[in-house]
Amino acid sequence: MDAAHAPMACPWPMPPGEGEAIEVADGILWMRLPLPMALDHVNCYALRDGDGWTIVDTGVDSRRSRAIWTSLLDGPLRGAPVARVLVTHHHPDHVGLAGWFQTEHGAELITTRTAWLMARMLVLDVQAVPTSETLAYWRSAGMKAELFERRQRERPFNFADVVAPMPLGFRRIKEGDAIHLAGRVWDVRIGNGHAPEHATLWSRDDTLVIGGDQLLATISPNLGVYATEPEADPVAEWLDACERLRVFARDTQVVLPGHKLPFTGLPTRMRQLIDNHHRALERLLDLLATPHAAADCFPALFKREIGEGEYGLALVESVAHLNHLLHLGQVTRERRDDGAWAWLRR
Repeated sequence: MDAAHAPMACPWPMPPGEGEAIEVADGILWMRLPLPMALDHVNCYALRDGDGWTIVDTGVDSRRSRAIWTSLLDGPLRGAPVARVLVTHHHPDHVGLAGWFQTEHGAELITTRTAWLMARMLVLDVQAVPTSETLAYWRSAGMKAELFERRQRERPFNFADVVAPMPLGFRRIKEGDAIHLAGRVWDVRIGNGHAPEHATLWSRDDTLVIGGDQLLATISPNLGVYATEPEADPVAEWLDACERLRVFARDTQVVLPGHKLPFTGLPTRMRQLIDNHHRALERLLDLLATPHAAADCFPALFKREIGEGEYGLALVESVAHLNHLLHLGQVTRERRDDGAWAWLRR
């Protein structure tokens, strides 16, 4: 923790209930949508302008989510039209209903180019069983044999399961842009690591920051490597983004994050987000005094038991940290007879 800055605090100790909204600033509402996973919610926001609402992030596409949004539109949003949907990044809990808002409500989609390309590509890529590239990736990471045998025959998660079809067309935002929403001018600042070209918005007119999953209060976003880019180094991208964004952080800013509670004390949190990964890398290097596969590194990285429901996210994050050490030249790797990489400290 950086002693020169104020500690973190949460101005609203309780989140809004299902179908409810909390006004966090003039013309800005905070809502929550449920998720079918351990992290059981995503925060969404509605920003009011003269021609209607701008929705920031949407939740996944499900009957329940659509019903909740219908209730919100008729209730807290007072029947005003949804003119725009702004998606901070391409993950399903944030982009899931963007296409629905476009087709059913005539909303304009605003997001980064990479977020749109990733989301549209993934929603069109439906697999009945895992691809050969995914199986090779799992082997190289040392996935548990019994889990591998089961998952190679199962239908994998597909974006289209929880993301509505996305029509052609969006408005691009990028680093350095300014966008007018809710009577404010917001600077667009781009993060990376958790998701490529992740948009954050920083108000020039008050202390609000829309952080998505780049700026979270009490959890660290998943940094994962996947079969699509098995040599990627999202940890380096994450640390670089944190260092760039912390320059703009102020104690008084109110961060509206993608999960958990809104908070103040952003400089302190930025320092924590950076330090957490440096400490994890130090623990990982200590473990790699002897060879380990990625799947065997969970205790050092996470310091807790990883259940089957969390296994996939833990595996891709473990590979991400090992890749980072490899790019730094601090570890080597060799193929084992079972196809897994064995990682060893230099």
